[in-house]
Amino acid sequence: MHYTLLQYLLLLSAAFLLILLARRLKIAYPIFLVLAGLVISIIPGMPEIHIEPDLIFLIFLPPLLYEAAWWTSWNEFWKWKRPISLLAFGLVFFTSTVVAYTVSSFIPGFTLATGFLLGGIISPPDAIAATAVLKNIRVPKRIITILEGESLVNDASSLTVFRFALAAIVAAGGFSFREASISFVTVTVMGIVVGLAVAHVIYLIHRFLPTTASIDSAFTLISPYLMYLAAEEFHFSGVMAVVSGGLFLSYRSHEIFADGQSRLQTLNVWSTLSIILNGLVFVMIGLELPAIVAGLEGYSLAEAWKYGLLVSALVIAIRMIWIYPGTFIPRWLFKSVRKNEAHPGWKGSFVIGWAGMRGVVSLAAALSLPLTLDNGQPLPERNLIIFITFVVILVTLVFQGLTLPFIIKALKIGEIDPMVPEEQQETEIRLRLTKVALEQLEQKHQAELEQNALLLGVKVDLENHIKHNHLKLDCMDCAERDQKELQVYKRVLKDIYRVQRVELYHLRKGKVYSDESIRKEEMQVDIAELRISGGQ
Repeated sequence: MHYTLLQYLLLLSAAFLLILLARRLKIAYPIFLVLAGLVISIIPGMPEIHIEPDLIFLIFLPPLLYEAAWWTSWNEFWKWKRPISLLAFGLVFFTSTVVAYTVSSFIPGFTLATGFLLGGIISPPDAIAATAVLKNIRVPKRIITILEGESLVNDASSLTVFRFALAAIVAAGGFSFREASISFVTVTVMGIVVGLAVAHVIYLIHRFLPTTASIDSAFTLISPYLMYLAAEEFHFSGVMAVVSGGLFLSYRSHEIFADGQSRLQTLNVWSTLSIILNGLVFVMIGLELPAIVAGLEGYSLAEAWKYGLLVSALVIAIRMIWIYPGTFIPRWLFKSVRKNEAHPGWKGSFVIGWAGMRGVVSLAAALSLPLTLDNGQPLPERNLIIFITFVVILVTLVFQGLTLPFIIKALKIGEIDPMVPEEQQETEIRLRLTKVALEQLEQKHQAELEQNALLLGVKVDLENHIKHNHLKLDCMDCAERDQKELQVYKRVLKDIYRVQRVELYHLRKGKVYSDESIRKEEMQVDIAELRISGGQ
């Protein structure tokens, strides 16, 4: 037990160091972690670390989906529901079908049902990989929203195909499109219902019981597991339950977290948990290769690689073939689409098509394949399916992931939809909040304002804050000289915050003030710096 714990702690430490190295090299960390896992796995004497598929689905998948749902804008998600649906449902079924018929024709021993099994496994792109690759690249907001929305809901459609194909093979039956379609609608809709039901209960607990910041954080940690397990217990989609519940709670977060401490603490907890889970799961994908190769029976390694590379090229081609008709046909057919949506152009569609990297869900589904059929016979082509899945993940994650930033830079793709720059939006929001505070103070608390010098000082601060933000907005809208003034403003403020942190360090050493008071002021400095840096 102690040795196993030590293994995972060392693995986690290595993952953190690799993430830091990936940041230094400016490479998306999922790509770097998978490659590093491969290198570590071939070092002589390294202990074998095996991934339990059930643990990936149960421990890793719910919180990762929940975090992705939490940070997804519901308004943007609903705005682009058509392209998201075409990718998350239409493309998944199209990919599964083409893969099924293709591999059953050129891989010996593969039946149509086995082909659908492989297609269901490798059809969904990975949300984490695409987000990590695009994080530090200037990409139109529409593209990010569509990719994140697709990755949120495509797992439900792909796992439905996977489960029905597996049931057909294990029970030695046939694959029924009609049964699969009916089941897909049922498990998806009921998964959403269960997720929203659990989310409403959690909302009521947060909203009406006297919770603390720590309890709020703890409830958000167990929420995705409650949604996932409740849906899976009734054989509905746990994925859709977590996604729908996470979107609902995120939309109502202003009511759930009534004070700033709960919000800040919860966000910090989730940031830490996210990096731990992502770091572990991607490096473990690379470490799994020796076990996959060892289980490869009936095929030579060269043959397995050939089939894996062919299928990888196939899924990349399928996505690129789908993306342009899926983008432009609705524009040709419906005037409302042409009227309400700016023309996406071929560049944006190409980026969305090239960003179809596979990851955690595909490997977990492949590894969860049973060893035998109901009659006790070995599951046909199990080892080859797992190996092909690994190759598809490796090729799409590394090849597409490494080339995507260069493609985006080469295309010089600009913002598709007219929008106000984020920094300007933040300044305008801050200005409105300050005006609301000043109006409340003058209209509702005039008597206290006349008698309380502290409140009068607050009023003066608010008025100065309004003037400051107006001046900042003017700089954003004006000439290059004013833009440079804005950069100097940020640089000087950062230097001031640095000096303030040094002073807080000296105050801590002086032992005159309590550490708790110093930490609170340190947090205020951090928040002030975050406002001017945009979280970067």
